[in-house]
Amino acid sequence: MTWVAAVARLRARREPGVLVTVAAVRGHAPRDAGAKLVVGRTGTWGSIGGGNVEAVAVDRAREMIAAAEPAPEMLDFALNDKVTNRHGVQCCGGTVAVLLEPLPVVRAVAIFGVGHVGLELARILARQDLDLHLIDSRADLLTDERLGVLADAVAQVRTHHTPLLPEEVLAELPPGTHVLIMTHDHAEDAALCDAALRTGHLGSIGLIGSAAKWARFRGRLATEGGHDDAVIDRIKTPIGLADIAGKEPATIAVSVAADLLRAFEAEGD
Repeated sequence: MTWVAAVARLRARREPGVLVTVAAVRGHAPRDAGAKLVVGRTGTWGSIGGGNVEAVAVDRAREMIAAAEPAPEMLDFALNDKVTNRHGVQCCGGTVAVLLEPLPVVRAVAIFGVGHVGLELARILARQDLDLHLIDSRADLLTDERLGVLADAVAQVRTHHTPLLPEEVLAELPPGTHVLIMTHDHAEDAALCDAALRTGHLGSIGLIGSAAKWARFRGRLATEGGHDDAVIDRIKTPIGLADIAGKEPATIAVSVAADLLRAFEAEGD
């Protein structure tokens, strides 16, 4: 498997990893600059030449995978018999610099309802490195033609057409997914709120709508859903930045996206 395919596999499996690259070589070394190795929790793909250099790089990469907030690192190796190494001697005679770059699990966002606001929000979030799930009960809102504005997305965009029970998608979402509920139907929104509160592996839950809408929903979630106040408080509404009051879809989308990105930064603190 090529290193490109290995990186793609880790991302698809939502597993962290480290990309190891021979950044510079002076003199003789097992591999030339540019050689790459991908390290996962249990597997490796590719090679930077084996021996002590690769063994140390794999050890350090696994330590980085286990760290809370790993940062890129450069390791320098002298390949001669006078250097005491952790995994034996390499006598090629040169020096090697190896760059280790973390491949973290990217965040995931699910937008329930790809109407005017949902599509504008998707256009903004698609420029971020994340997994973006677009869910709607209306097939005509998920056509390739309508979503063509996302063709150059940085995000991995996945669409879900759910004509009957959109809330069933919640169980399929990756752990920690941030959920934004903004469908065309208040009954659908209410069902999604209830189901999201019962789905333990999600991240934040946001609901678009007015104070009156939320008052009705909150009462139903308590009386019909049996949720206590602490659980109901997981739902943030209104969503977006309070000091951006515009009602145009694009303005709402910018506000919601900014608030979400601010939450992402807070998670990393």
